[in-house]
Amino acid sequence: MNAAVDGPAVTIRFALPEERLRPFITTYYRTEVRCSPGEPWLEDRLHPEWPNLRFLPAGSTEGSIGSALLEPMPAFAVTGPTSRACRFRVASGGSWGIGLMPLGWAAFMGGEAGDYADRVVDGLSDPAFARFHSLARALATGAGGFADGLKSIETHMAGLADAAATGTLRNAAAITAVNAALVDPETATVADLAQRVDMNVRSLERLCRRAFGFTPKLLLRRQRFLRSLAQFMLDPSLKWLSTLDHRYHDQAHFVRDFKRFMGMAPTTYAKLDKPLLVAAARARMEIAGEAVQGLHEPKPAD
Repeated sequence: MNAAVDGPAVTIRFALPEERLRPFITTYYRTEVRCSPGEPWLEDRLHPEWPNLRFLPAGSTEGSIGSALLEPMPAFAVTGPTSRACRFRVASGGSWGIGLMPLGWAAFMGGEAGDYADRVVDGLSDPAFARFHSLARALATGAGGFADGLKSIETHMAGLADAAATGTLRNAAAITAVNAALVDPETATVADLAQRVDMNVRSLERLCRRAFGFTPKLLLRRQRFLRSLAQFMLDPSLKWLSTLDHRYHDQAHFVRDFKRFMGMAPTTYAKLDKPLLVAAARARMEIAGEAVQGLHEPKPAD
């Protein structure tokens, strides 16, 4: 999205990982923001999603999850899986991001997803993310352009995937099966989900907390909401009634979910400026075929 020469401008570029990394990674993305003298920050709200690693210029971004106050984001910001909107604002500059699938978290991270759910942590101070420190340092130099940064990320992630393949990735098939069932609109209840993946509910709950961050019930509710939100992000001129997932009983049902996940009514959200998120939804859709990260189809690991 480009604005007038003297106004703010946003450029977001997505890239898919190589084929063998797609079970672990949704996309890589580069965000370039240029603010205007009269508007030194651009603010937006990010919907719930899977984990993300973001490499940010120092002092360029402030953020918060849910109703918390905005705080400076660390240079290497690790966001666990979220079930609430992340409010953020950015100054002029460029940043890199890596979106992880649930299997990517299980393969590359040292902690359970549930311990990082609805949290942003400093990846440089948490030992669970030590294997990304060299990448964070490389990207912090800012040397080169899009192609150089992307090459650094791809090389690093391929190395991590090779290391994961040499060991035993716990429950990889089960994580992928649960992920596939979650993104299927026909999976309506926890009982449906447990039956589809051939697990008892207790085992399913443990797996979901470890790899997905939340209970199966909340995950299904979140997916239903994201399917509806994605339609609006692609075409904000739509009325909410025309975007509702078929699992919603009525508009009041959807409004309750919207307030739970975004912290406001859908009519309030529709009136807000979305300088980054609408552009991101369209760019992601063009490259990856989905407007939001949480709807990516999982790929089986080899």
